[in-house]
Amino acid sequence: MRRAAVEGASIVVLPESALGLWTPTVEGVWRDELHGVDITVIAGAATVNARGYDNVMLAISAVRADILYRERMPVPVSMWQPWLAWTGQDGGARAHFFANPIVELGGRRIAPLICYEQLILWPVLQSMLHAPEVIVATGNGWWTAGTSIVAIQKASAEAWARLFGIPLVTAFNL
Repeated sequence: MRRAAVEGASIVVLPESALGLWTPTVEGVWRDELHGVDITVIAGAATVNARGYDNVMLAISAVRADILYRERMPVPVSMWQPWLAWTGQDGGARAHFFANPIVELGGRRIAPLICYEQLILWPVLQSMLHAPEVIVATGNGWWTAGTSIVAIQKASAEAWARLFGIPLVTAFNL
């Protein structure tokens, strides 16, 4: 990130879950490391509460760290488990279906897409209705070793960007 800032980047994008669980301690470490560096990092994390968790993208700089985006459509069954609430249990990722189809960062309108959202129609079309300037697509592929899942996600994100004629920024971990 420091090298990217020296080379003129103002924003760096890291993959889904790159930060792990987002806590005040993790925030402090990142903000301290970014002290004196004029850059914003967009990175994935999980924020946990008593009911479950949110899969998020954060915007972090030396002066602040904010949740930029909450995933609208987590992977059904493995992440999003709505039946838990129906049975009075807590857990699983929350789905923010109609929230934040675009976010603004550095004066640019961004269509954020985390992992599974790159493969399905709803999040993409909802974002495109708000005329974003760029798609930021992140993913977490460490668990897919030996499969073509990450390649399919990347191809899907590239196809959406071409279809709507807007730039694409991706960040995947393997």
